[in-house]
Amino acid sequence: MRLTNPLIEQRADPFVYLHSDGYYYFTASVPEYDRLELRRAKALAELATSNEIVDVWHKPDTGAYSDLIWAPEIHYIDGTWAIYFAAAPNREIVNNAFQHRMYAITTTAENPLTGTWSEPTQVDSGLSSFCLDATCYKHNDQWYYIWAQKDAVIEGNSCLYIATMDSPTTLSSAPVLLTKPEFDWEVRGFLVNEGPAILHRHGRIYLTYSASATDERYCMGLLSIDENADLLDASAWHKSPQPIFVTDEEKKIYGPGHNSFTTSKDGSRDYMIYHARNYKGIEGDPLWDPNRHACIQPIEWSEQGEPIFGTPQNHVEFSE
Repeated sequence: MRLTNPLIEQRADPFVYLHSDGYYYFTASVPEYDRLELRRAKALAELATSNEIVDVWHKPDTGAYSDLIWAPEIHYIDGTWAIYFAAAPNREIVNNAFQHRMYAITTTAENPLTGTWSEPTQVDSGLSSFCLDATCYKHNDQWYYIWAQKDAVIEGNSCLYIATMDSPTTLSSAPVLLTKPEFDWEVRGFLVNEGPAILHRHGRIYLTYSASATDERYCMGLLSIDENADLLDASAWHKSPQPIFVTDEEKKIYGPGHNSFTTSKDGSRDYMIYHARNYKGIEGDPLWDPNRHACIQPIEWSEQGEPIFGTPQNHVEFSE
């Protein structure tokens, strides 16, 4: 099958999860930043045309999580569905758009599209500052929480941290700093490390993340660690000095980033789901430009077992 990008238009920060029920679940930031939208399909290529699309939560008009609902992810944690998202107080009240904290809603329903979801619970990292873009990963029977947060003493907008979890909404260790913006490609426009995603293959755990401003300068970096190492040991992680996925001017794919990973149904192929624009002449603040589209990219593997991300593609040879 040949698939043409984008997979789904106007869905930034895309997250795809293949569950044991055979469905691919998809969520992302909507242009209005006002709700959590969830959809599912039996095939990746059918996510764009699925008629199973539900708004599972809408923001209130006021309160701590009443504005700028960003970058949701859905995870299934030991029998509980959890959607993690960043949210801020209403800008008209606090007069500052960037006061985000991380929240989660949960349900134990078999089908999360029809389940009753809890009210949002703040996921407290122990650091009282702007934070966003949390993901979760289970390794050796331990769940880990990885997220982006502003550090009070490090220059920049966000760094990446990791901690262990003892429930879908509670962390059980102190935050450990994994990476901060330091290379020239991480500090263009804004000093940013955000949008972590985990890919575990061939004895190593790979962590991709996004860097710089959310225009054509947005790009992706890579950390990796041996699967037998302590994930809370920051010194055990290796950081690539070069970006691994960047704008392709020729193909008119600009600012690729904030990705997630999934697989074919049989697990034989790895795919990266990311967002990008098809132009760079953004009018006004890029935050309010709605045309970050969800795209798909096959991941290849070298003979040494390392991921090859390649360059963004307009057309993807695709198999499920």
